[in-house]
Amino acid sequence: MEPAILIISTLDTKAAETFYLRDRIQALGGRALTMDLSMGEPTKEKADILPDRIAQAGGSAITSIRESRDRTLITRIMTQGAIKITGNLWNEGHLAGVVGLGGATLSMIATNIMRTLPFGVPKLMISSSAALPGLSTRYIGTGDIVLFHTVIELSGLSPHLRNVFNRAARTICAMSQEPSFSSQSAKEPGTRQIALSMFGPCDKCAHIIQESLTKKGFQVIGFHAAGICDRAMEEMIGQGFFDGVVDLAPAGVTEQVLGGMRAAGPGRMEAAGKMGIPQVIAPSGVNFMSPNRKNYKPDYSQRRKHDLDKDRTWLRLNTEELKQVAQVMAQKLNQSQGPVYFLIPTQGWSTADEPGSAAYDPAEDQIFTETLRKLCKPEITIQTVETYLNDAVFAQVVVETLTKAFT
Repeated sequence: MEPAILIISTLDTKAAETFYLRDRIQALGGRALTMDLSMGEPTKEKADILPDRIAQAGGSAITSIRESRDRTLITRIMTQGAIKITGNLWNEGHLAGVVGLGGATLSMIATNIMRTLPFGVPKLMISSSAALPGLSTRYIGTGDIVLFHTVIELSGLSPHLRNVFNRAARTICAMSQEPSFSSQSAKEPGTRQIALSMFGPCDKCAHIIQESLTKKGFQVIGFHAAGICDRAMEEMIGQGFFDGVVDLAPAGVTEQVLGGMRAAGPGRMEAAGKMGIPQVIAPSGVNFMSPNRKNYKPDYSQRRKHDLDKDRTWLRLNTEELKQVAQVMAQKLNQSQGPVYFLIPTQGWSTADEPGSAAYDPAEDQIFTETLRKLCKPEITIQTVETYLNDAVFAQVVVETLTKAFT
């Protein structure tokens, strides 16, 4: 079967709109499959993938879905069923891309489905709620999803809405023309692909590492460690995209432990260990947190701090918090099935605590190092480097360590 563009919609409210988009995709030379996530009474119009099939895949029956008053439950069942069907289509080579159309509820369901598909699968969400505060970030999450804000409601085939669908059809068709992308096709023959976590306060070090590794023949893919992209990095590591990791900025673990704004999820710093690939880790930003200002504790105003800009402030961790973060990191790293090297500079871990700054405190940082060394299994290498993290000397040690890990 020729790969098709899957259209996710609800025919009980948007049949005409769904079939118009389908026809436009087919007129442009694409093949389209419609998926109906309607949870109400049966409709006259029929999709290629019917609600009863989706409900069954989710472990229920469409009659139970229609009779239930528990909207949260039935939405979860239908979403899981759709995820299973969509995943099967992708695994069997029948999926060229996915497009959804709807308001807030369908946008949430459709993007939940899209985020289960690998990086590189074309994903387009046509949404009348894309600009609502807080929703766009929930829709996208860690997915490579394109949001198309319709501005107008998705109701009635007015000239304005036909124009929206015409542009959307061209967009998803063009996206689906790109050759299939996977963890294997992403790698150039004979090269190793390396994930690199990075962010502003360690950019100098990151760029030196990236340039040096590239010259050595590695492919280096950077991820901005602000809580979302480093979550995505973990997912892509688990999908087999990378042969090794330079985790220069793992502070998403700190933020997860202490409730900071850049929390990277409970699975942060675990995927590489499970995959058994080499990981070289540095502690950039680990000794700071960025709590939401409305959640400030009484002592926070007395902490040494670093203002990234007028909206973002980092607070230095106290000794107990340093121990706590080290304990969590040790627990994660002790599960690793591959080589682990934790390189710790002794003279500052980022521009936030560089030598001469108010937050510069190598003695306190040593508490983290000692706790980590005490709790990590012997197979894990913990090495101190007598320099500042953003110094070229430290970057070179990272490059040499990773290179040796592959020899």
